[in-house]
Amino acid sequence: MIEVSALTKRFTQGRGRKARVVQAVDGVSWTAADGAITGVLGPNGAGKTTTLRMVAGLIAPDSGRCAVDGLDVAREPRAALARLGVLSDARGLYPRLTARENIVYYGRLQGMSTAAAAARAESLAHLLEMTPLLDRRTEGFSQGERMKTALARALVHDPANIILDEPTNGLDVLATRALRETLRRLRDEQGKCIVFSTHIMQEVAYLCDRVVLVAHGRTVAEGTVAELNAQAGQADFEETFVQLAFDAAEREGAAA
Repeated sequence: MIEVSALTKRFTQGRGRKARVVQAVDGVSWTAADGAITGVLGPNGAGKTTTLRMVAGLIAPDSGRCAVDGLDVAREPRAALARLGVLSDARGLYPRLTARENIVYYGRLQGMSTAAAAARAESLAHLLEMTPLLDRRTEGFSQGERMKTALARALVHDPANIILDEPTNGLDVLATRALRETLRRLRDEQGKCIVFSTHIMQEVAYLCDRVVLVAHGRTVAEGTVAELNAQAGQADFEETFVQLAFDAAEREGAAA
């Protein structure tokens, strides 16, 4: 389970007289349950990626709390992050290493023995249908092949919780379908807690058990697709998203 409670984060842009403070996250709260895919949805600049980076321990919040399976990321970072696998949009594979070497190397960074990491790489290659890729250097990989390798790397230490930030960016239809099927198996067969950040409405409808809608750095709605459609009085989820985001913008303007 991943819990986000009243997170805030500000950044300063520019220097001197041109400097300005940007409130990237402003009190975001949500919970992602085990055995479920939770979608974090919002327009560009809504604070999705900043929130996920705080959960992953990459940046510190100004206030609020992130917890992974009850472990506070700020107070117990090693224990909390050992239970977390992260697939970011910047996948950062080492191009001169093979897929196998990338996966095993990350396993070693997670404290696994070389033998255990190698065995896990073989198991994940079967799960992700990427066995033919294992001994190829990643520098020539397609986006779909890179995604599979990066996902295997994130899963090598068998974390109970997985964060995926815009994982379908740049993927073709077949690679996107393969990723969906993999995430369903991780949810249904292994009971993983999966947080899936996206701006693609279709992905939400296909994958997510619950959706958290973020706008202007705040949580503005949370529920199943059906519940959010009912809240907005819409039948189409894209229209629901636009309506709820528009309502949030109006409230923001009124408060200002």
